[in-house]
Amino acid sequence: MRALVFDFDGLILDTETSVYEAWRTVYEEHDQVLPRDRWLSRIGTDGSAFDPLVELCARVGETLDAERIRHRRMAFHRAHIEGLDQMPGVRTCLEHARAKSIRTAIASSSPFNWVNGHIERLGLTHFFDQIVTAEHVDAAKPAPDLYLRATELLGVDPGDAIALEDSPNGVQSAKAAGLYCIAVPGPMTRTLSFEAADTVLASLDARPAGEWIAQAAAARDARNANQQIISSR
Repeated sequence: MRALVFDFDGLILDTETSVYEAWRTVYEEHDQVLPRDRWLSRIGTDGSAFDPLVELCARVGETLDAERIRHRRMAFHRAHIEGLDQMPGVRTCLEHARAKSIRTAIASSSPFNWVNGHIERLGLTHFFDQIVTAEHVDAAKPAPDLYLRATELLGVDPGDAIALEDSPNGVQSAKAAGLYCIAVPGPMTRTLSFEAADTVLASLDARPAGEWIAQAAAARDARNANQQIISSR
């Protein structure tokens, strides 16, 4: 396998819990309950399918001060996220990729400044050959665009790349682009179904990176062999 393509939110850094908790707090301040199932459906996407502010306004029956809510939400979010460290196994996985000359990228539905800012804070910038975010494609996940663009910039065939994802939307995106996909559910997504993923890991340090990379390579080789048999008939 020639490349690893990482999701960001929930995979490299658990931003998803604090974002949810921030909005949950805003809802509680207006005597409302944030629907967790609706929230989970937006994880891994650009969030356009469910706007929590629009939902809250509809529930309370009035137009709320969007700017005040934004500042309140961001203050809560930053207070909880700025001290967060990377998820277990991330750096070890990246170090393994560098040692084996495996190219690396991030494919995220979030904005570039958000992703890059955290990557810089975590001291991981030098590990990534490319960072592809919402601004770089026409459609965010679950569309395949982010993964197709990432593998294009890395100069590898999607079939020779592994996607690392924490959400079903992300898995759908990676598989649609033709990547082998390993699901690594985070705290917010552990209860969701990952049946579409090729492999599921409890965390990136649950197994040595060399093992699941070799597993992905074997699956790729078996698939290619089957395709050759079919085409020769």
